[in-house]
Amino acid sequence: MSVESDLKPQELSKNPSKPMFQSKSQLKSEHWQIVSTTFITVFLAELGDKTQLTTLMISAQSHQPWIVFAGAAIALVSTSLLGVLTGKWLAKTFSQSSLNTLAGLSFLILSISLLWEAIA
Repeated sequence: MSVESDLKPQELSKNPSKPMFQSKSQLKSEHWQIVSTTFITVFLAELGDKTQLTTLMISAQSHQPWIVFAGAAIALVSTSLLGVLTGKWLAKTFSQSSLNTLAGLSFLILSISLLWEAIA
């Protein structure tokens, strides 16, 4: 096996410190880091939210916890897929700095709206 077969091309980034080629083990490590970061973030964000409480109530009322679990899992996977596909489209359509600005403005508008609602 040659050295070239162990290397995969990496998309050129605006970050010059990121190498153009990474070994398979570096790519696997990067993939696991993304998976674990995503899992922890989503898991913690979903704990105790409206969706979890609603699922808890439906499960208690229906006495069919595995059916409720299946429905909730399909729903979460579907909304996650929608988020990933939208993110992919946004990444192709807008620059990284535009996305950062749009995200910042969105959070700013949301916080002003919540503050206004709390005051009024």
